[in-house]
Amino acid sequence: MANQTNTGNPKVDLAYRRKKSKEEMKYQVVSFVLMIFLTLLAFLAVGAEMSKLFIVPVIILMAVVQCIFQLYYFMHMNHKGHEVPSLFLFSGLAVGLITILAFTTIIWW
Repeated sequence: MANQTNTGNPKVDLAYRRKKSKEEMKYQVVSFVLMIFLTLLAFLAVGAEMSKLFIVPVIILMAVVQCIFQLYYFMHMNHKGHEVPSLFLFSGLAVGLITILAFTTIIWW
């Protein structure tokens, strides 16, 4: 193959693709480390035998954050051209969370 580093075409430019791949891998590693950290925090919170009224909302919040990380970075929702699928995905997530919240409030009160 010929030297394709200075063509100016992002589809052909090897240096551009390597730079983008390196940046994306960095973001994925950072989000993976954050998810492991959130998981460890959840285990520590349960292991510390704190009040269930504190632990349950905190664990649910950490799970939501992990879901967003997974959708945004591991499912590549941060790339261009994924606006419509992400709109539907996050709309469904919002409807699901509102439904869970509604049924939870009905049961608790």
